[in-house]
Amino acid sequence: MKSFLQGRKAIESKGLRAPHDHRVPLQVTGVVKPAPTGPNVEVVKQGDKVVRLVIKCSCGELIEIECLYAPGS
Repeated sequence: MKSFLQGRKAIESKGLRAPHDHRVPLQVTGVVKPAPTGPNVEVVKQGDKVVRLVIKCSCGELIEIECLYAPGS
């Protein structure tokens, strides 16, 4: 049985290599300053159960998470 590559023209090219990273290396200056404001988390309850979490990121994005419980729990 002959190989399916038999008789095909070979292409001369350079081998693959990883791309060069042109970024400047990160330099640590000592103290890391926190963001001006962190995320704000609001808990919405009905009685003793948490029904929703409202998270507001310092960038302004708002994420709401609804908490669902099994019936009778």
